[in-house]
Amino acid sequence: MNTLSYKTISANDATVDKNWVIVDAQSKILGRFASEVAKMLRGKHKPNFTPHVDCGDNVIVINAEKIRLTGKKWNEKVYVRHTGYPGGQRIATPKILMEKAPRTLVEKAVKGMLPKNRLGRKMYTNLYVYAGSEHPHSAQKPKEVKL
Repeated sequence: MNTLSYKTISANDATVDKNWVIVDAQSKILGRFASEVAKMLRGKHKPNFTPHVDCGDNVIVINAEKIRLTGKKWNEKVYVRHTGYPGGQRIATPKILMEKAPRTLVEKAVKGMLPKNRLGRKMYTNLYVYAGSEHPHSAQKPKEVKL
Protein backbone atom coordinates (compact mmCIF):
# COMPACT_ATOMS: atom_id res chain seq x y z
CA MET A 1 0.00 0.00 0.00
CA ASN A 2 1.34 3.37 -1.01
CA THR A 3 1.00 5.68 1.99
CA LEU A 4 1.86 8.77 -0.04
CA SER A 5 -1.60 8.71 -1.62
CA TYR A 6 -3.18 9.66 1.73
CA LYS A 7 -1.90 13.20 2.03
CA THR A 8 -4.07 15.74 3.81
CA ILE A 9 -4.75 18.68 1.55
CA SER A 10 -4.72 21.98 3.39
CA ALA A 11 -6.41 25.03 1.88
CA ASN A 12 -4.71 28.40 1.61
CA ASP A 13 -5.70 31.84 0.33
CA ALA A 14 -4.86 30.91 -3.26
CA THR A 15 -6.76 27.60 -3.37
CA VAL A 16 -9.83 28.52 -1.34
CA ASP A 17 -13.19 28.67 -3.19
CA LYS A 18 -15.39 31.45 -1.77
CA ASN A 19 -19.01 31.66 -2.91
CA TRP A 20 -21.80 34.15 -2.27
CA VAL A 21 -24.89 32.75 -0.54
CA ILE A 22 -28.14 34.38 0.51
CA VAL A 23 -30.08 33.24 3.58
CA ASP A 24 -33.59 34.28 4.60
CA ALA A 25 -34.05 34.90 8.34
CA GLN A 26 -37.84 35.14 8.20
CA SER A 27 -39.46 33.30 11.17
CA LYS A 28 -36.16 31.61 12.13
CA ILE A 29 -35.07 31.30 15.77
CA LEU A 30 -32.12 33.61 16.39
CA GLY A 31 -29.59 31.28 18.05
CA ARG A 32 -30.13 28.29 15.76
CA PHE A 33 -30.05 30.54 12.71
CA ALA A 34 -26.88 32.34 13.84
CA SER A 35 -25.01 29.08 14.45
CA GLU A 36 -25.74 27.93 10.88
CA VAL A 37 -24.62 31.29 9.46
CA ALA A 38 -21.43 31.16 11.58
CA LYS A 39 -20.65 27.68 10.20
CA MET A 40 -21.00 28.99 6.65
CA LEU A 41 -18.82 32.03 7.40
CA ARG A 42 -16.20 29.76 8.94
CA GLY A 43 -16.30 27.24 6.06
CA LYS A 44 -17.06 24.18 8.19
CA HIS A 45 -19.61 22.95 5.64
CA LYS A 46 -16.89 22.50 2.99
CA PRO A 47 -14.78 19.35 2.54
CA ASN A 48 -11.52 21.37 2.41
CA PHE A 49 -12.10 23.20 5.73
CA THR A 50 -8.86 24.44 7.25
CA PRO A 51 -9.05 26.03 10.73
CA HIS A 52 -6.37 28.69 10.18
CA VAL A 53 -7.64 29.93 6.78
CA ASP A 54 -10.69 32.03 5.92
CA CYS A 55 -12.32 29.47 3.63
CA GLY A 56 -15.95 30.35 4.36
CA ASP A 57 -18.51 31.91 2.06
CA ASN A 58 -19.77 35.48 1.86
CA VAL A 59 -23.20 35.32 3.51
CA ILE A 60 -26.06 37.75 2.86
CA VAL A 61 -28.85 37.66 5.46
CA ILE A 62 -32.18 39.20 4.48
CA ASN A 63 -35.35 39.86 6.52
CA ALA A 64 -33.40 40.32 9.76
CA GLU A 65 -36.32 42.21 11.32
CA LYS A 66 -38.48 39.06 11.12
CA ILE A 67 -36.20 36.92 13.33
CA ARG A 68 -37.79 35.19 16.34
CA LEU A 69 -36.77 34.76 19.96
CA THR A 70 -38.37 32.14 22.19
CA GLY A 71 -39.70 32.53 25.71
CA LYS A 72 -39.35 35.88 27.47
CA LYS A 73 -36.06 36.77 25.80
CA TRP A 74 -37.47 39.88 24.08
CA ASN A 75 -37.65 41.63 27.47
CA GLU A 76 -35.36 39.64 29.80
CA LYS A 77 -32.23 39.01 27.71
CA VAL A 78 -29.64 41.74 28.29
CA TYR A 79 -26.86 43.08 26.07
CA VAL A 80 -24.27 44.92 28.15
CA ARG A 81 -21.66 47.33 26.80
CA HIS A 82 -19.44 49.99 28.34
CA THR A 83 -18.61 53.42 26.96
CA GLY A 84 -15.22 53.51 28.62
CA TYR A 85 -16.11 56.37 30.97
CA PRO A 86 -16.86 55.99 34.67
CA GLY A 87 -20.47 54.93 35.14
CA GLY A 88 -20.71 54.25 31.41
CA GLN A 89 -22.31 50.82 31.52
CA ARG A 90 -25.20 50.64 29.05
CA ILE A 91 -27.84 47.91 29.01
CA ALA A 92 -30.18 47.06 26.14
CA THR A 93 -32.78 44.36 25.58
CA PRO A 94 -33.49 42.73 22.20
CA LYS A 95 -36.74 44.72 22.00
CA ILE A 96 -34.82 48.01 22.26
CA LEU A 97 -32.19 46.88 19.75
CA MET A 98 -34.87 45.77 17.29
CA GLU A 99 -36.50 49.20 17.41
CA LYS A 100 -33.19 51.04 16.85
CA ALA A 101 -31.53 48.76 14.28
CA PRO A 102 -33.00 45.34 13.42
CA ARG A 103 -29.70 44.14 11.92
CA THR A 104 -27.80 44.28 15.21
CA LEU A 105 -29.51 41.25 16.78
CA VAL A 106 -28.35 38.93 13.99
CA GLU A 107 -24.92 40.57 13.78
CA LYS A 108 -24.26 40.25 17.53
CA ALA A 109 -25.41 36.62 17.60
CA VAL A 110 -23.23 35.59 14.66
CA LYS A 111 -20.18 37.55 15.86
CA GLY A 112 -20.36 35.83 19.24
CA MET A 113 -20.14 32.45 17.51
CA LEU A 114 -17.01 33.23 15.49
CA PRO A 115 -13.43 32.85 16.80
CA LYS A 116 -12.18 35.68 19.00
CA ASN A 117 -9.00 36.49 17.07
CA ARG A 118 -7.78 38.19 13.86
CA LEU A 119 -9.21 35.44 11.68
CA GLY A 120 -12.63 35.71 13.34
CA ARG A 121 -12.68 39.46 12.77
CA LYS A 122 -11.82 38.89 9.10
CA MET A 123 -14.58 36.29 8.76
CA TYR A 124 -17.08 38.72 10.27
CA THR A 125 -16.44 41.15 7.40
CA ASN A 126 -17.94 38.52 5.04
CA LEU A 127 -21.36 38.89 6.70
CA TYR A 128 -23.93 41.26 5.19
CA VAL A 129 -27.21 41.71 7.10
CA TYR A 130 -30.23 43.60 5.76
CA ALA A 131 -33.52 44.34 7.51
CA GLY A 132 -35.68 44.00 4.41
CA SER A 133 -35.73 41.56 1.52
CA GLU A 134 -33.71 43.84 -0.79
CA HIS A 135 -29.90 43.77 -0.99
CA PRO A 136 -27.32 45.47 -3.26
CA HIS A 137 -25.31 42.31 -4.03
CA SER A 138 -27.15 41.06 -7.12
CA ALA A 139 -23.98 41.47 -9.22
CA GLN A 140 -22.30 38.70 -7.19
CA LYS A 141 -25.10 36.26 -8.20
CA PRO A 142 -25.64 34.77 -4.72
CA LYS A 143 -27.15 31.32 -4.41
CA GLU A 144 -30.20 30.88 -2.18
CA VAL A 145 -29.58 28.50 0.73
CA LYS A 146 -32.39 26.95 2.77
CA LEU A 147 -31.65 26.37 6.46
